[in-house]
Amino acid sequence: MILLQDIKERKVYWFLFPTVGLCAGILFHQNTWDQLFYTSVSINFSFVSILLLTILIYSKLKLKTSISKTFGLGDGMLFLALIFSFPSVTFIVFLVFGLIFSLLLHLFLKKKSEHQTVPLAGYLSLFFTVAYLAYWSGFLKSVYTI
Repeated sequence: MILLQDIKERKVYWFLFPTVGLCAGILFHQNTWDQLFYTSVSINFSFVSILLLTILIYSKLKLKTSISKTFGLGDGMLFLALIFSFPSVTFIVFLVFGLIFSLLLHLFLKKKSEHQTVPLAGYLSLFFTVAYLAYWSGFLKSVYTI
């Protein structure tokens, strides 16, 4: 739903983000130890905070614009929801590859789009959906033990 809403309207219902965070957190928590879960969530939160701070500083200093014109609220909410999804190494690898996937997909589809902005939350949700499906189908052996 995040993908479809973000592509069509560039708006996503707010309640989908806590839903994603809760569902991903339950899956991760059930597949790991309590201490690893809490440690990973803390590290993931720190990583996302540094990433968002970097975007804020880059927007202000280099682009000379507000962060709201360079990075959507839904994108940030999805980042925060995803911190509950995987152990830190897996999370960082998936996030980096998800961002690369989003860039390539946007470059491929931008001529067909009527919007100039990138539906980052939608593209990332597609990437993470594919990652979960690859894990559940057995294509990826384990995403919770890395």
